[in-house]
Amino acid sequence: MDYSKQEFERLFKDNYPHMYRMAFSMLENADDAKDAVHQVFAQVWKGKPQIALDSIRGYLLAATRNQCLHMLRSRQLQRQLEDELQRDTAASESKEREELLQQLQQVIDSNLTEQDRRVLSLHYDDEMTYEETATVLGISASAVNKHITRSLAKIRQTLKIAK
Repeated sequence: MDYSKQEFERLFKDNYPHMYRMAFSMLENADDAKDAVHQVFAQVWKGKPQIALDSIRGYLLAATRNQCLHMLRSRQLQRQLEDELQRDTAASESKEREELLQQLQQVIDSNLTEQDRRVLSLHYDDEMTYEETATVLGISASAVNKHITRSLAKIRQTLKIAK
């Protein structure tokens, strides 16, 4: 059916509210509902389907329904892809983090003295202050500071060389 501009405008005005309500009820988003209805009208204008005027409303509602279903499938696919990407990213980051922690532990075990390891463990793992660490180990807080400073410098240096 070839539509003149006036006939098409009339078709739009007569059917848009029904189509929009259907689209909104399916998509639950005003902008998406408008997009769906406009997409249907764009297809009708471009494709000029051969439909009798008395059955055009049914055609437009069916086309709107199909357009909404297409949009819902696209949304679902998008969400699935985003979820999969997040899972892959999280798994990759977790693996990298685990590898870094293993590398760090290896550096600590092979490059630090037993006392340095105990100081680091109490301060970082057990979250003790310098004073608490000093009390547990029977050394001064200034000695704890020196152990930590020296240990971190050794770790940094070893990791720079390893890279």
